[in-house]
Amino acid sequence: MKILFAADGSKYTKKALAFLVTHESIAGSEGEVVVLNVQPAVPVRVKRMLGGMDITAYYREEAAKVLDPIERFLDRHALAHRCIWVAGSISGEIVRASEREHADLIVMGTHGHGILGRALMGSVAQRVIADCEVPVLLVK
Repeated sequence: MKILFAADGSKYTKKALAFLVTHESIAGSEGEVVVLNVQPAVPVRVKRMLGGMDITAYYREEAAKVLDPIERFLDRHALAHRCIWVAGSISGEIVRASEREHADLIVMGTHGHGILGRALMGSVAQRVIADCEVPVLLVK
């Protein structure tokens, strides 16, 4: 089974990662975990001011802050994995990555906002579930 693991570096990501490692049978012996970090897109006018190469370096550095500790953790637990990052709309990029990677399951932590929080600011998890054809496992 190929699992897309959406990681933002929060404590909710850490909880979901702990769940995934303690339930490594979810992926199966031939499974792979693709760890995805989505960097929020920098506004176009900022890109023009700073230049594309500087922005790409910024994205890479920010993604490394999230992905490097996860990669070390998964290496210690001998779980087959690879890490990728993209920039853009968080929920949209998670859905696109699940399609591009042919994921069988998406695993992500959820902040667990109540009804009022979701109504005011939306929920990445809620949008992924609504827009995705792949099963989504949320860990709170």
